[in-house]
Amino acid sequence: MKNQLEPKAIWEYFYQICTIPRASGKEEKILAFLMDFAQSNGLGYRQDKTGNLLITKPATKGYEQSPSVLLQSHVDMVCEKNSGYTFNFDTDPIIPVIDGEWMRAQGTTLGADNGIGVATQMAVLTDQHLIHGPVECLFTIEEETGLTGALGLEPGFFESKLLINLDSEDEGELFIGCAGGLRSMAKTSFTSHKPKGDRAYKIKLSGLKGGHSGDQIDKGFANANKLLARLISELLGPFQLARFEGGNKSNAIPREAYAIVVGQIEHETMLQRLCADFQTIIVNEYKHTEPDISLTATPCALPGSCIANIDAERFLKALLACANGVFSMSFEMPGLVETSSNLAAIKWTENHCVEIITSQRSSIESKKSEIAQSVKSCFELAEMEVFQSGSYPGWAPKMDSELLTLCAESYEKLFHKKPVIRAIHAGLECGLFLDKYPYLDMISFGPTMYGVHSPDERILIPTVEKFWNHLSDVLQEIAKR
Repeated sequence: MKNQLEPKAIWEYFYQICTIPRASGKEEKILAFLMDFAQSNGLGYRQDKTGNLLITKPATKGYEQSPSVLLQSHVDMVCEKNSGYTFNFDTDPIIPVIDGEWMRAQGTTLGADNGIGVATQMAVLTDQHLIHGPVECLFTIEEETGLTGALGLEPGFFESKLLINLDSEDEGELFIGCAGGLRSMAKTSFTSHKPKGDRAYKIKLSGLKGGHSGDQIDKGFANANKLLARLISELLGPFQLARFEGGNKSNAIPREAYAIVVGQIEHETMLQRLCADFQTIIVNEYKHTEPDISLTATPCALPGSCIANIDAERFLKALLACANGVFSMSFEMPGLVETSSNLAAIKWTENHCVEIITSQRSSIESKKSEIAQSVKSCFELAEMEVFQSGSYPGWAPKMDSELLTLCAESYEKLFHKKPVIRAIHAGLECGLFLDKYPYLDMISFGPTMYGVHSPDERILIPTVEKFWNHLSDVLQEIAKR
């Protein structure tokens, strides 16, 4: 089945990429792979101080004077796995699984975001029949954890004035704008004491869809951290809180969370009843979007200490009050989320210290500041330290773009229907490129993917061929014009 996938070159390169560990911040092996690829194919390449890689290919003979085009994608991936699935993202290869017309991974994120973009660049660089002008392929690093590569990109690293970003997830849609964003992290420590009960329970919420905190924030998916905070706040008093953790990445909606509570054995019936009642409530609330939601309460080892109830109450109230989900919708582009926030991850460290990681996004810079200030104020009122970092600008839509016109005409010519033209609430690197290359004419498009940033990530196989045909035709049309 693998050998029957089209276009063959893209899928062959993608399968190779799946064997290479490439977590954000650990891109050394994928970059070495790409440099070896450039050398073996006689292509020019260079790397900047940040670690971004540029590979160049001369124009097709006779098109040397055509405009140069930059194709861009990022080499890192979000590393998420299902609980209970043994996997080491630093050493183990991703295992692609073909399921009908879809490809997913066995137990983990697939890494098609943005591995399929990288594979497509490699296919362009080695295709001897493609008609094009000069091509530059930019491979950026650490996109998923703070757009580090785009932030560190230096002026003059590439020459093209046309840029095609290959990091979109909806075939048939052309993206001409994206949200800006930042991360807000709160830290605090708690007073601890020995448990006052004789039984401990691990309460686990799982089975949620999670997904991309930008592109899927409006899909009605539940946030595991918010839901579990609701339940645990009802248990305080008869029970003490010993631990609370949930989520992992700042750009992913948390799919799982758990808490450890301590109480007397005579309160076990009450705990099980409250958990059963709460599961009934949330199953009803999310019956349209979360069919696999699961809540369990099982006995566990008694912890060495718990936190004071006054601290637990302060912590849980902060979680309940923290802005999460869609904050406002765009009036300029109907259907586009304008501003949002994601209560992404809660990490419990030694000595009862906790880190709370959130992310805020908006296509309007002042609204991004507003939602970030709201989150910051919430945690400061709970007497926590707040640090904000990783701010990046949005990409304002440009409807009179010549590149947009060309890409739209190409799509309609090939597929006999007009493409959807829109902006995306997720963050793309394009906004940062404009800071250093303000003259760029940019667009973003790609094949269809669902569930990115979660183990549900999957790519619709037939759309990859449509994506390739569209990109090939766009490069040819640019060369001819």
